[in-house]
Amino acid sequence: MDIMSLVFGYAVVAVPYLPDDFQSLDEHDVRLIAYTASTVLGLTWLWSCLRQEGSLRERAAESLFSFARSMPYVGGKIQSELDKVLLEVGSDPAFLPKPGEVFTYRLPEKGLDESAVTQRVDDMEKVLGGADWRAGRVSGVVYSNSEALSSTLFTVYSKFAWSNPLHPDVFPSIRKMEGEVIRMVVELYNGSKNACGCVTSGGTESILMACRAYRQLGYERGIQTPEIVASISVHSAFSKACDYFKMKLVQVPVNAVTRKVDIRAMRRAINGNTVLLVGSAPQYPHGIIDDIEAIAALGVQYSVGVHVDACLGGFIIPFMKDIGVDLPPFDFRVQGVTSISVDTHKYGMAPKGSSVVMYASEDLRHRQYFVEPDWQGGIYASPSIAGSRPGGIIAACWAALMFMGYDGYVESTRTICAVSRQIASAVREIPELFIFGDPLLTVVAIGSKEFDIYRLAADMNKRGWNLNSLQFPASIHIACTLRHTADGVAESFISDLKECTAEIMKTPNAKSKGTAAIYGMASSIPDRSMVKEIAWSFLDACVK
Repeated sequence: MDIMSLVFGYAVVAVPYLPDDFQSLDEHDVRLIAYTASTVLGLTWLWSCLRQEGSLRERAAESLFSFARSMPYVGGKIQSELDKVLLEVGSDPAFLPKPGEVFTYRLPEKGLDESAVTQRVDDMEKVLGGADWRAGRVSGVVYSNSEALSSTLFTVYSKFAWSNPLHPDVFPSIRKMEGEVIRMVVELYNGSKNACGCVTSGGTESILMACRAYRQLGYERGIQTPEIVASISVHSAFSKACDYFKMKLVQVPVNAVTRKVDIRAMRRAINGNTVLLVGSAPQYPHGIIDDIEAIAALGVQYSVGVHVDACLGGFIIPFMKDIGVDLPPFDFRVQGVTSISVDTHKYGMAPKGSSVVMYASEDLRHRQYFVEPDWQGGIYASPSIAGSRPGGIIAACWAALMFMGYDGYVESTRTICAVSRQIASAVREIPELFIFGDPLLTVVAIGSKEFDIYRLAADMNKRGWNLNSLQFPASIHIACTLRHTADGVAESFISDLKECTAEIMKTPNAKSKGTAAIYGMASSIPDRSMVKEIAWSFLDACVK
C-alpha cells in the first residue's frame, strides 16, 4: 500500500467524525485533501532524510548492510566472521598477561610509601616492556632527546602539580604563563595585536574548540546544521567535532600525485551552510602542506572562516625559512586565515597534554567559551572543554618554550628535517617502494605497488620499529623526531627497510598476518559499522 492510499483510507474513516460542513465533501474533495496531506508528509520525510547526518550514499549503504546483517543466514555468517576478528584483536600479545605481571584490582589496605610505589612502577616497566622509544625506534610519539630539558620540565611541573587555572586568583603564575605561551605562539604565526588564543590539552581539543566557535557563528547566522569543508586527509578530530557538535563534515579529494587538497572540489562543496574551510600544514598521513593561500582566498570570496591545522608541524614550519627552505605563506599573514591550531607537545618539546588554538580576533575566541551565568555555585566560565585543568602542564609547556628558545627550535628543525630527507632519499632508491607526494618536513609516507605494504610494517615491527599504518590508500609512515637524529638510528632504519623489502619480494603476493592483517582487512570492509566494532574491541582491550 502506498502512502497516498493510506492517507485516503484514514480520511474516509475520519469523515463521519468531522463537523457537518465537512461531511458533505464528496470523494473528489477527500482525495484532494489526501493528496495534499500525503504530499506534505512526503516532503517532510524527504527533508528529514536530507538533513540527517551523513550523505545519502552513506546512509543508503548503512541501511543495506544493516538489512543484510538482520537476515538469519547471512547475518549469522557475517557475525561469525566478525567474532573471529574480535577474538584475534583481544588475543593480540600486547594485551595478554605477561609472565610476572600483577594486576591491581582494588586499593591496597594500607598506603604504600614512595619507595614501594616507585618499585611497583619499575617492576611494571620491566615486565611489560614496550617499543624502545628511547632508542628512536618509534614514529613520532616522543619528540625530544634532551635529558636537560626533561629535568627542567620535571622540576617546573613539580612546583605546580597542584595548580588549577580555573582559579587564577589562587595561581596567578599559571595565569601569566598561559598568557605568555599563547602570545609567544601567536607571534610565531605572525598574528596581529588582536590575535589571541587558548591553551588546550592537545590538538584534538584545539580543533574541537575552533569548530565550536564556527558552529556558534553559524547559529548566529541562522544556519541549523553548520558545515565544514576539508580534504579526505584532514585530521579525524574534525569528524569528532562534527559528531560532538552536530555539524556536517564535507570531505573533498586530494590530488593523487601531490596529495594536496583539490581546490576546485573544495570550491564546489561550499554552500550556504558552510562555516569553515580547513587546510593542513601539514596533514598527518603524508606530511603534505595544503595550498593555504588558495583555501584562504576561497574563504574571503565566500565570507567563510579558514582554519589552518598545524598541530603536527606547528614547531617546524615557522623555522623552515631559517634553514633555507621557503614555504608558501601558511599563517596569519594570509588574508582570510581566521584560526590556527598548533601542538606544543610535539615538536614544541613540551610534555603531553598541551596545545594552542589561535584566533585572528577575540570576537571569534569568545564563541569557543562556555558560560553559565545562572548556576547556584556562582557564575561558571570555562575557556575550553575542561573545567579544572592541569596547571603543571601549562607551566612545563612554558618552561619548554623558554628552554628551547628560537635558536633551539631552528636547530631541531634543521637536524630533524635532515634525517627525514635522508630517509626519503633512501626510500626512493628502493624500486619496490614509493613516497607519497613531496614531503618537505618530518613525515615520510611509504607505499608499494608490488606487495602488501602492511607486511613491511609487520616485518619492521619484528625488528623493533614501531611505524604508523595508514589507509585509503594503504601505506605506512615514519614521523622523524630528535630521537631519530642520534648516531646510527637513520642508517639502521634504512638498512632494515631494505632488508625487509628484499625478504618480502621473495613472496610478493603473500598477505600480511596478525594485527597487520586485521588492519588491512579493516580498510577493505565496505560495512564501516563493522570496523567500528573492531575498534571498540581494541579500545576495550586497552583498559581491561
